[in-house]
Amino acid sequence: MFRHLATALAASAIAVPAHSATVEIESEGPVVELSVYESITAEPDIATISAGVTSDAATAVEAMRLNAIEMRRVIDRIKALGIDEKDIQTSGINLNARYDYNRAAQRNEFRGYQVSNRVNVKLREIEATGAVLDALVAAGATDLGGPSFSIENDEAAKAQARQRAVEKARAQAESYAAMLGYAAVRVLAIDETIRGGAPMQQVALRDAMVAEAEAAPPPVQPGMISTGVAITITYELLSRDPS
Repeated sequence: MFRHLATALAASAIAVPAHSATVEIESEGPVVELSVYESITAEPDIATISAGVTSDAATAVEAMRLNAIEMRRVIDRIKALGIDEKDIQTSGINLNARYDYNRAAQRNEFRGYQVSNRVNVKLREIEATGAVLDALVAAGATDLGGPSFSIENDEAAKAQARQRAVEKARAQAESYAAMLGYAAVRVLAIDETIRGGAPMQQVALRDAMVAEAEAAPPPVQPGMISTGVAITITYELLSRDPS
Protein backbone atom coordinates (compact mmCIF):
# COMPACT_ATOMS: atom_id res chain seq x y z
CA MET A 1 0.00 0.00 0.00
CA PHE A 2 1.30 3.42 -1.00
CA ARG A 3 0.90 6.50 1.15
CA HIS A 4 0.55 9.83 -0.62
CA LEU A 5 0.92 13.15 1.17
CA ALA A 6 -1.32 15.84 -0.35
CA THR A 7 -1.74 19.45 0.67
CA ALA A 8 -5.34 20.52 1.18
CA LEU A 9 -5.62 23.83 -0.63
CA ALA A 10 -8.38 26.35 -1.06
CA ALA A 11 -8.77 27.70 -4.61
CA SER A 12 -6.96 31.03 -4.53
CA ALA A 13 -5.51 33.69 -6.81
CA ILE A 14 -2.64 34.31 -4.41
CA ALA A 15 0.34 32.28 -3.28
CA VAL A 16 -0.37 29.22 -1.15
CA PRO A 17 -0.32 30.33 2.51
CA ALA A 18 2.35 28.87 4.76
CA HIS A 19 -0.27 27.53 7.20
CA SER A 20 -2.04 25.24 4.67
CA ALA A 21 -3.00 21.98 6.36
CA THR A 22 -1.19 18.80 5.40
CA VAL A 23 -3.47 15.77 5.05
CA GLU A 24 -2.24 12.21 4.73
CA ILE A 25 -4.17 10.31 2.06
CA GLU A 26 -3.91 6.55 1.69
CA SER A 27 -3.76 5.13 -1.84
CA GLU A 28 -3.49 1.53 -2.95
CA GLY A 29 -2.45 2.27 -6.50
CA PRO A 30 0.29 4.46 -7.95
CA VAL A 31 -0.18 8.21 -7.96
CA VAL A 32 0.22 10.70 -10.83
CA GLU A 33 0.31 14.49 -10.41
CA LEU A 34 -0.71 16.58 -13.45
CA SER A 35 -0.47 20.35 -13.99
CA VAL A 36 -2.76 21.94 -16.57
CA TYR A 37 -3.39 25.53 -17.64
CA GLU A 38 -6.42 26.72 -19.57
CA SER A 39 -7.36 30.30 -20.49
CA ILE A 40 -10.35 32.11 -21.95
CA THR A 41 -9.98 35.18 -24.16
CA ALA A 42 -12.49 38.00 -23.76
CA GLU A 43 -12.95 41.68 -24.47
CA PRO A 44 -11.86 43.91 -21.55
CA ASP A 45 -14.35 46.35 -20.06
CA ILE A 46 -12.03 48.19 -17.66
CA ALA A 47 -8.92 50.27 -18.38
CA THR A 48 -6.66 51.34 -15.50
CA ILE A 49 -4.22 54.21 -15.87
CA SER A 50 -2.07 56.17 -13.43
CA ALA A 51 -1.40 59.89 -13.47
CA GLY A 52 1.20 61.74 -11.47
CA VAL A 53 2.74 65.12 -10.83
CA THR A 54 6.35 65.83 -9.89
CA SER A 55 7.25 69.16 -8.29
CA ASP A 56 10.61 70.75 -7.39
CA ALA A 57 11.35 73.49 -4.87
CA ALA A 58 14.13 74.79 -2.63
CA THR A 59 12.45 73.56 0.56
CA ALA A 60 10.45 70.46 1.41
CA VAL A 61 7.48 72.54 2.57
CA GLU A 62 7.37 74.51 -0.69
CA ALA A 63 7.74 71.35 -2.80
CA MET A 64 4.81 69.75 -0.96
CA ARG A 65 2.71 72.89 -1.32
CA LEU A 66 3.32 73.20 -5.05
CA ASN A 67 2.70 69.50 -5.60
CA ALA A 68 -0.60 69.65 -3.71
CA ILE A 69 -1.81 72.51 -5.93
CA GLU A 70 -0.76 70.77 -9.13
CA MET A 71 -2.17 67.38 -8.09
CA ARG A 72 -5.48 68.93 -7.05
CA ARG A 73 -5.76 70.37 -10.55
CA VAL A 74 -5.22 66.91 -12.05
CA ILE A 75 -7.72 65.22 -9.71
CA ASP A 76 -10.32 67.91 -10.38
CA ARG A 77 -9.85 67.30 -14.09
CA ILE A 78 -10.32 63.55 -13.59
CA LYS A 79 -13.59 64.16 -11.73
CA ALA A 80 -14.74 66.65 -14.36
CA LEU A 81 -14.44 63.88 -16.95
CA GLY A 82 -17.22 62.04 -15.12
CA ILE A 83 -15.05 59.51 -13.31
CA ASP A 84 -16.48 58.39 -9.97
CA GLU A 85 -14.43 59.29 -6.91
CA LYS A 86 -14.35 55.61 -5.84
CA ASP A 87 -12.40 54.86 -9.04
CA ILE A 88 -9.62 57.33 -8.13
CA GLN A 89 -7.02 56.08 -5.64
CA THR A 90 -3.75 57.63 -4.48
CA SER A 91 -0.95 55.12 -5.09
CA GLY A 92 2.01 56.97 -3.63
CA ILE A 93 3.47 60.27 -2.40
CA ASN A 94 7.24 60.59 -2.26
CA LEU A 95 9.51 63.37 -0.98
CA ASN A 96 13.23 63.26 -1.80
CA ALA A 97 16.18 65.58 -1.53
CA ARG A 98 17.87 66.34 -4.88
CA TYR A 99 21.61 66.40 -5.38
CA ASP A 100 23.77 67.07 -8.42
CA TYR A 101 27.31 65.79 -8.71
CA ASN A 102 29.88 68.57 -9.09
CA ARG A 103 32.68 67.04 -11.14
CA ALA A 104 35.08 69.91 -10.45
CA ALA A 105 34.63 69.70 -6.69
CA GLN A 106 34.07 65.92 -6.83
CA ARG A 107 31.15 66.05 -4.45
CA ASN A 108 27.35 66.03 -4.38
CA GLU A 109 25.71 69.44 -4.03
CA PHE A 110 22.23 69.91 -2.61
CA ARG A 111 19.75 71.32 -5.16
CA GLY A 112 16.44 71.20 -3.32
CA TYR A 113 13.53 68.84 -2.86
CA GLN A 114 11.34 66.87 -5.21
CA VAL A 115 7.82 65.59 -4.49
CA SER A 116 5.94 63.09 -6.64
CA ASN A 117 2.30 62.14 -6.24
CA ARG A 118 0.42 59.50 -8.25
CA VAL A 119 -3.15 58.27 -8.50
CA ASN A 120 -4.60 55.18 -10.16
CA VAL A 121 -7.72 55.77 -12.21
CA LYS A 122 -10.20 53.11 -13.28
CA LEU A 123 -11.94 53.89 -16.56
CA ARG A 124 -15.21 52.11 -17.29
CA GLU A 125 -15.46 53.53 -20.82
CA ILE A 126 -12.41 52.10 -22.56
CA GLU A 127 -13.02 54.03 -25.77
CA ALA A 128 -12.39 57.27 -23.85
CA THR A 129 -8.92 56.21 -22.61
CA GLY A 130 -6.97 58.22 -25.18
CA ALA A 131 -8.99 61.38 -24.56
CA VAL A 132 -8.59 60.99 -20.78
CA LEU A 133 -4.81 60.64 -21.07
CA ASP A 134 -4.70 63.75 -23.25
CA ALA A 135 -6.84 65.72 -20.79
CA LEU A 136 -4.65 64.71 -17.84
CA VAL A 137 -1.52 65.94 -19.57
CA ALA A 138 -3.27 69.21 -20.37
CA ALA A 139 -4.23 69.49 -16.68
CA GLY A 140 -0.58 69.22 -15.62
CA ALA A 141 0.15 65.52 -15.22
CA THR A 142 3.85 64.92 -15.90
CA ASP A 143 3.88 61.13 -15.56
CA LEU A 144 1.40 58.66 -16.98
CA GLY A 145 1.23 54.92 -16.55
CA GLY A 146 -0.77 52.28 -18.36
CA PRO A 147 -3.23 51.55 -19.59
CA SER A 148 -3.78 48.03 -18.32
CA PHE A 149 -6.95 46.23 -19.30
CA SER A 150 -9.11 43.88 -17.28
CA ILE A 151 -12.58 42.43 -16.94
CA GLU A 152 -14.80 43.79 -14.19
CA ASN A 153 -16.29 40.37 -13.45
CA ASP A 154 -14.43 37.45 -14.98
CA GLU A 155 -15.95 34.71 -12.83
CA ALA A 156 -17.84 33.21 -15.78
CA ALA A 157 -14.67 33.11 -17.88
CA LYS A 158 -12.70 31.57 -15.00
CA ALA A 159 -15.39 28.94 -14.51
CA GLN A 160 -15.18 28.00 -18.17
CA ALA A 161 -11.38 27.82 -18.03
CA ARG A 162 -11.60 25.73 -14.84
CA GLN A 163 -13.96 23.23 -16.47
CA ARG A 164 -11.67 22.88 -19.47
CA ALA A 165 -8.63 22.38 -17.22
CA VAL A 166 -10.34 19.70 -15.14
CA GLU A 167 -11.52 17.85 -18.24
CA LYS A 168 -8.06 18.00 -19.78
CA ALA A 169 -6.35 16.79 -16.60
CA ARG A 170 -8.77 13.88 -16.23
CA ALA A 171 -8.28 12.86 -19.87
CA GLN A 172 -4.52 12.84 -19.32
CA ALA A 173 -4.85 10.81 -16.10
CA GLU A 174 -7.12 8.25 -17.79
CA SER A 175 -4.64 8.02 -20.65
CA TYR A 176 -1.86 7.18 -18.19
CA ALA A 177 -4.10 4.63 -16.51
CA ALA A 178 -4.90 2.91 -19.82
CA MET A 179 -1.26 2.82 -20.87
CA LEU A 180 -0.25 1.26 -17.55
CA GLY A 181 -3.07 -1.26 -17.44
CA TYR A 182 -5.32 0.39 -14.86
CA ALA A 183 -9.08 0.71 -15.17
CA ALA A 184 -9.89 4.10 -13.62
CA VAL A 185 -8.58 7.10 -11.71
CA ARG A 186 -9.53 8.82 -8.44
CA VAL A 187 -8.82 12.42 -7.47
CA LEU A 188 -6.71 12.80 -4.33
CA ALA A 189 -5.91 16.53 -4.29
CA ILE A 190 -6.42 19.73 -6.28
CA ASP A 191 -4.41 22.96 -6.26
CA GLU A 192 -5.54 26.01 -8.26
CA THR A 193 -3.93 29.29 -9.27
CA ILE A 194 -5.72 32.13 -11.05
CA ARG A 195 -3.86 33.93 -13.81
CA GLY A 196 -4.75 36.90 -15.95
CA GLY A 197 -4.22 40.55 -16.74
CA ALA A 198 -1.13 42.46 -17.74
CA PRO A 199 0.92 44.93 -15.65
CA MET A 200 0.69 48.62 -16.41
CA GLN A 201 3.48 50.13 -18.43
CA GLN A 202 4.97 53.42 -17.32
CA VAL A 203 4.93 56.37 -19.72
CA ALA A 204 6.84 59.56 -18.93
CA LEU A 205 5.62 62.78 -20.57
CA ARG A 206 7.72 65.88 -19.99
CA ASP A 207 8.61 69.13 -21.74
CA ALA A 208 8.47 68.61 -25.52
CA MET A 209 6.78 65.23 -25.11
CA VAL A 210 3.92 66.92 -23.28
CA ALA A 211 3.49 69.41 -26.12
CA GLU A 212 3.25 66.55 -28.59
CA ALA A 213 0.73 64.71 -26.42
CA GLU A 214 -1.52 67.76 -26.37
CA ALA A 215 -1.72 67.77 -30.17
CA ALA A 216 -4.02 64.73 -30.42
CA PRO A 217 -5.30 62.00 -28.09
CA PRO A 218 -3.03 58.94 -28.24
CA PRO A 219 -4.61 55.93 -29.97
CA VAL A 220 -5.51 53.15 -27.55
CA GLN A 221 -6.32 49.63 -28.76
CA PRO A 222 -7.65 47.42 -25.94
CA GLY A 223 -7.52 44.23 -28.02
CA MET A 224 -8.37 41.04 -26.15
CA ILE A 225 -7.16 39.80 -22.78
CA SER A 226 -7.07 36.34 -21.28
CA THR A 227 -7.99 35.08 -17.87
CA GLY A 228 -7.06 31.56 -16.93
CA VAL A 229 -6.80 28.86 -14.32
CA ALA A 230 -3.77 26.69 -13.60
CA ILE A 231 -4.58 23.51 -11.70
CA THR A 232 -2.52 20.68 -10.32
CA ILE A 233 -4.54 17.51 -9.72
CA THR A 234 -3.21 14.39 -8.06
CA TYR A 235 -4.83 11.12 -9.19
CA GLU A 236 -4.63 7.58 -7.91
CA LEU A 237 -4.63 4.89 -10.60
CA LEU A 238 -7.18 2.20 -9.76
CA SER A 239 -7.21 -1.43 -10.82
CA ARG A 240 -11.01 -1.37 -11.12
CA ASP A 241 -13.77 1.20 -11.56
CA PRO A 242 -14.82 2.39 -8.06
CA SER A 243 -18.47 2.64 -9.15
